[in-house]
Amino acid sequence: MSITGHLSDFSLPEIFQLLEKGHKTGLLTLRTEPVVHDKPQFHYIWVYQGRIVAAANRLDHQGLVSLIDQRQWVSDRVFDKLVHWCCPINEPLGLYLKNQGVLQAKQLKRLFQFQVLSGVCALFQFKDAEFRFEPNVQIPTREMTGLSVLATEAVLVGLRVLRNWDALADKLPDPNGGLVSILAGQPQYRLDTLEWQVWEYTKGTMSLSAIARQLRLPVEKVQQVAFRLITIGLAEEVPLLVGTLPTQEVEALPAQLLEDAEKQNISPSFMQSLVGFLRSKVTTQPSLSNC
Repeated sequence: MSITGHLSDFSLPEIFQLLEKGHKTGLLTLRTEPVVHDKPQFHYIWVYQGRIVAAANRLDHQGLVSLIDQRQWVSDRVFDKLVHWCCPINEPLGLYLKNQGVLQAKQLKRLFQFQVLSGVCALFQFKDAEFRFEPNVQIPTREMTGLSVLATEAVLVGLRVLRNWDALADKLPDPNGGLVSILAGQPQYRLDTLEWQVWEYTKGTMSLSAIARQLRLPVEKVQQVAFRLITIGLAEEVPLLVGTLPTQEVEALPAQLLEDAEKQNISPSFMQSLVGFLRSKVTTQPSLSNC
């Protein structure tokens, strides 16, 4: 059964996280809202067991062929023969060309980076796009390099280079909240320096605002890094109690108790002891947060 929705409800990083956790296989389609006088654009991402294996903006199985042709790494005659006459339909095109000695491993990697990583990263700026995930759709081998990446790794790469965060602004964690690690050990991802610095504060005891002051960074920057850690499943947002509990003593209560005791013939010594006990308990409470 297909799943449909809008990126205004579920961001693309959140969708990728669900696809990876569920080890999903299928086709994720994004339909962006048309600009004035333009037609809506479609973007296609193929996923296999939670890993992204291909991406394109067309469904004619010519996306990867076009990328290779643009780079002119292979003569037109040889390329046309290999692609249209020799390549097995059940083998990824990129891997086949590498095995034939037409493409080198580093060229294949560059193709994948441009096709998948760069293509996916550009999609994070969309907020109002519609999405549809169709499970168990056959993946076109003509669009596959033979390489793949975890969906959350693609998210991490994309969010690192994202300049305009407007589409994700309402998804950022509360600056007054904290972060807590959900891992037993150290992260397996290759975190950058800033991500490691924020990761050191994933103990749930300090707010993002306080972390920003500690690291001498803008709060928004720390929120963005925290969102990256949350999205790839390394940490989760936790609320923190801010401020102090009420500390003002209530003098009317003991006085009222004494007056009521006289009316009901209760022992004055007992009431004095009770009033003293109550006064000792109404003391200044320490702050529950160091944020």
